[in-house]
Amino acid sequence: MRIEQFNQQDAEDAAAQLRACAAIDHWVDALVAARPYDSREELLTHAMSLAAGWTADDVEAALADHPRIGERHPGGAAADHSAREQAGIDPADAEVQARLLAGNRAYEERFGRIFLVRAAGRSAGEILALLEERLTLEPALELRVTADQLAEIALLRMEGLLS
Repeated sequence: MRIEQFNQQDAEDAAAQLRACAAIDHWVDALVAARPYDSREELLTHAMSLAAGWTADDVEAALADHPRIGERHPGGAAADHSAREQAGIDPADAEVQARLLAGNRAYEERFGRIFLVRAAGRSAGEILALLEERLTLEPALELRVTADQLAEIALLRMEGLLS
């Protein structure tokens, strides 16, 4: 959709579009309330500036809508985004799948939330290496890395929405 279409949408429809990018209500509400935007770039810049302030609670809210890396969840716009983003994860590679599954469990035990990484454009091996690396981080740093990854995912989804 073009920025003009986004600007003219009903507020509920615009919010639903953005919520599929990142399910953080105050972020979505602020972006919808700031319409109209002069350009796609203005909207994206505003979205990223707001994302810089995401808290642990914001991250947790958004993660509720994300499948684990290597898993597929049926239904909804966010699930459709996730399936496209995880296209580089080949389900036929049983060893990598097993290590991702084990890594996901270890990550959840260590940090109390699912592992999130921008999967778009990355192979399963690259994602596995990032998962194993991030398991070594301190919790506060890992939370910031997760928030940054969530912002990258939201931006990519918004770019796709506005293309």
